[in-house]
Order: sequence, then C-alpha cells, then structure tokens
Amino acid sequence: MVPAVAIVGRPNVGKSTFFNKVAGRKISITENRPGVTRDRITADCEWCGKPFTLIDTGGFEIGSEDGMMRHIAAQVELAIDTADVILFFTDAREGLTPADTDVAHLLRRSKKPIVLVVNKVDDYSPEKLSEFYSLGLGEPFAVSSEHSRGVGDVLDRAVEMFPRGEAEETGSLKIAIVGKPNAGKSSLVNRILGEERTIVTPVAGTTRDAVDTRFQRGEKSYTVIDTAGIRRKRSVNDDVEYYSVLRAFDAVKRADVVLLVVDATEGLTEQDVKIAGMVHEEGKPSLIVMNKWDLVEKDTNTVQKFEKDLAEDLKFMGYFKSAYVSAKTGQRVEKLLALAEEVYAHASFRVPTGALNDLLMDAMRVSEPPSYLGRRMKLYYAAQVSVCPPVFSLQVNDETLLHFSYERYLENVIRGAYDFSGTPLLIRAHSKKEKE
Repeated sequence: MVPAVAIVGRPNVGKSTFFNKVAGRKISITENRPGVTRDRITADCEWCGKPFTLIDTGGFEIGSEDGMMRHIAAQVELAIDTADVILFFTDAREGLTPADTDVAHLLRRSKKPIVLVVNKVDDYSPEKLSEFYSLGLGEPFAVSSEHSRGVGDVLDRAVEMFPRGEAEETGSLKIAIVGKPNAGKSSLVNRILGEERTIVTPVAGTTRDAVDTRFQRGEKSYTVIDTAGIRRKRSVNDDVEYYSVLRAFDAVKRADVVLLVVDATEGLTEQDVKIAGMVHEEGKPSLIVMNKWDLVEKDTNTVQKFEKDLAEDLKFMGYFKSAYVSAKTGQRVEKLLALAEEVYAHASFRVPTGALNDLLMDAMRVSEPPSYLGRRMKLYYAAQVSVCPPVFSLQVNDETLLHFSYERYLENVIRGAYDFSGTPLLIRAHSKKEKE
C-alpha cells in the first residue's frame, strides 16, 4: 500500500493551504474562517520518488458540543487511524494554545509517527518555535505554507518515517458521485465503501469538497469522488458553496465514470437534467442512479414508467443507463461498481476500422444522405480515432453536407451494431477534395 500522510490540527492553522501546495492544485477549499474543510480530502502525491496519499482534515476542537464539530472530530480520528505519518499543524502567529495541547495528547495516544509543523512563520527566529517544544513531539518545523517556505523540509521528514516495503499502487477506476443536494450521494458512498467515510447528516449541503476515497474490491481498485450537491445558480449565494460546486464540476472532468444520483421520490427534476447535460457535454460515461427506491410506491409497471420518463427528459442522451437503488437499505447498491465497469468498458471499446467502414457503407446504401443543391455527401473512409468517449472520424467530399439528422442516423447504426450504452459517442466529418 502507498503510505498515507494526514494533516491534523485545530481550525484555521493553514492545513488546507499546505495541502494545496503539495498537491499542486487547489483541491481543498481555503478560506480564512474555521470549519471550511469538513471531510477528509485526499490527493495522490510524490516526494523524492516516493508516492504517498496526502489527507487533509477539518480543523477540530476536542470536547466541542457543536454537532458539526463532533462529526469533524470523528472524521479526523478516522484519518489518524488510517495514516502512516501525521503532520500536526500549529500557528506561530497565535502561539501555543490549550487546543493545540489537547490535540497533541490525542496524537500521542495514536502511537503514530508525528511531524510537528509550526505554520505561518513568515520571518524565522528560534524564539518563535521555543514554546512548541513543550508539546513533547520533537523538533518543530518552521513553515510558511502560503509562501512555500519549509514545505520541502516537512516532506523530507515525513518520507523518512514511511513504513518500509510498501507495495506500489496500481491504477484505479475513478467514479464521481454527483447530483442535487440531499439526493443521498454521501450515504451512497458510505454504503459502497462499507464505512462512514464522509459526513452524513439530514442537512442538505453537508459535503462541500470533492472527496477522493480509494478502496479495493477483490483484485480491482476504485476511487470514489463524493461531491457537493449542485444547486441552481440562483441558489448559490455563499462563496464557499460556489467553490464547492466548481469542485464538483472539476470532479466530473477527472472522473472515468459519473454516477448521477437522483432522488426517486422527486423524480428527474430540471436541475437533474442540467447536471446530466453537463456530464454529457464532458463526454463521460455515466449511470443515472435512482436513489431512495425503498420510499417509492410500486406496482408491476413502476420501473417501466420511470424508464419512459427518463427517456423523455433525457432525449439528448438516449444512450443513458439507469439503476434503481436504496443507499439506506443497501438495495442493489452492490451492482453499481459492476455497472460502472461496464459503461467504462463501453466507452473504452474500439471498433475495428474494416468493420466500421463496411457497417457505414452498408448503412449509406440502405438510406442515402439527403442531397443539398444537387450535391450529396460521399463517404471515402471512416475510423475510430479515440476512446473515452468514442470518436469516429468520417472522411467525406464535403463536411457541410452531413446534416444533423443523418449524423444521428449513423450514430444509431453504430450503436445498433455495438453496445455503447452508458456513454456518448461523437461523429466528426472532415472534407477531402474530390479528384478532378
């Protein structure tokens, strides 16, 4: 296993800024107010040729009676249990606080290797570090995450503490979980993982970051990305929530497969359709996951009725593939990983060039392209030029003669011959001058 490094500390000591510096991109949401990072955020990183997983955690205060703070504390304790090395962050500007002492006591009980980090040291002097020695966690490292000073020293020390003989990490299928707030995304993630890896409360919008969680099922490796609920634009007022929605969009871009979670008790809403459109435009294979299926009153035709409504609302993605599950009861959740593998395989499939040309030439003999001003499109050659999504390139006499309706006809012909369910496919025509 690749070593895990957890960043732990009380609120607002600069943990997420450090995380973003090391990860090389803005993964964690950073804002100068406590409690912005709520869940564990992870990134695959490397230092001195050593790969590791970096875990950012929410700032927490031991003994707090605040409900969300208790949730965060539970998440931090799980991160500590998971970690091979802990980076304990404190703040030079505020100095040593009773909260720091409480956290240090908790960390000592974990028996894990600890690197004591004193952040926000803009102008180094030994006096700024002296009081932190009293924590009994060894030599403190002076760091300014904002200005990238001392970051390398901390990573050098963390790498020295890695357990020996760790196995190399293999690639994993990245699955983004998206949808409106309170559709049950985090509950679904927890059911898939079999543990409470993300915070779940009845309050809509609890997940704010896109949370990457890697796990194994048999010989296969997966990374599930739980995202913030995507609201309508006029509903996004809070700056932090705005960036959370952007992070959800970024998660879709990074994903291999997208699960769009829909509240089956509401049915597909306008916002669900917009999210599906975004996934379609990104060219991602996807599943429409109708969650809370246990709460839907059913008869023998219920699924057929839902499928008919989905087909009507998702005309632009007639290739959609659906699943009816209950995150609460676990009903059919175990099938989702297999379905995700299936639609990814469809998106990765490559049609042999000879078979593709025979298929399209036969299709054009059966139904000729429409003529325009006495001219008709001729196909010289076709090839699939890429996968994920599948892209088909047509070399024709004049690309402007490929009408949208005929392009749809050719797409249906390809889909009729090969199973591309769950994934969009693209057809692009390119002109070739006819010989005189």
